[in-house]
Amino acid sequence: MAGTKAHVSDAKKSEVKGLINDFKNNKTVMIVSIKGLPSRQFQDIKKKVRDQALIKVTKKSLMNLAIKESGLDGMKGLVEYVNENCAVLYSNTDAFELSGILAQEKSPQKAKTGQIAPFDIEVKAGPTELVPGPDISALSAVGLAPKVENGKIAVMQDKVIAKEGVVLTDAVTSIMAKLDIIPFEVGIEPVAAFMDGMVYADIKIDREGMLNELLEKFGRALPFAVEIGYVNDQTLDLMIAKAALCEGIITRIVTGEPEPVVEMDAPVAEEAPVKETKVEEKAEESAAGLSSLFG
Repeated sequence: MAGTKAHVSDAKKSEVKGLINDFKNNKTVMIVSIKGLPSRQFQDIKKKVRDQALIKVTKKSLMNLAIKESGLDGMKGLVEYVNENCAVLYSNTDAFELSGILAQEKSPQKAKTGQIAPFDIEVKAGPTELVPGPDISALSAVGLAPKVENGKIAVMQDKVIAKEGVVLTDAVTSIMAKLDIIPFEVGIEPVAAFMDGMVYADIKIDREGMLNELLEKFGRALPFAVEIGYVNDQTLDLMIAKAALCEGIITRIVTGEPEPVVEMDAPVAEEAPVKETKVEEKAEESAAGLSSLFG
């Protein structure tokens, strides 16, 4: 009959009430994906993070009902991120800090047929532990160049057997298993979080990617800092070395002294001269570093 409300059992009402209570008593409420995560690994992760967060699996309908009836401003924005493979996480820890913690609690997982390659999967040239037999044909079937060496199969050249984004076939996953190539990691994946009255999406933390990005930016910033004369413990030695190089150039210009010529074929002295001071040694080390930075 139109307009009739669906019956909600007392048990479900109690669960919704409990969810709302948890929402109101925690700084962060996070929707997380547990898709493809084996039960044992899920329980292991729950135990490891229980000092920072509690994770609860509940029905999508009850979770959405609790979100809508929580009375918390802005929280309804979480509804669009809830699906059948989600759980809810509560914590008084910052959402982005939690995301970083979850990123560390992942386990390697072998590839399965039908999965999408997360990146170019490459087999490097070299020996394998496979013995001659049917595996030679299996390796050839995915584009590899096998050869028998010392009683084992060797791969003769590097080869990408699956491009990023392609669906993995039986043949490819079989070879990956044989060669112990494990391209996947499984864990609890942050989807979206409600914190301080706002919903935050895109909260995954790629720790390795962030570290590589920071190292790259540091490599660019260091020579720039030396160039503009910004003094700190990273730039001082290089700035001193740069000044020494400039002094040598100016001296040669003023005195007319010719540029020193390095004899490439000159014999190497049996004993290198002892450096007079530690300062000179440091200057030479810094000059080498400066040369690599400024070319």
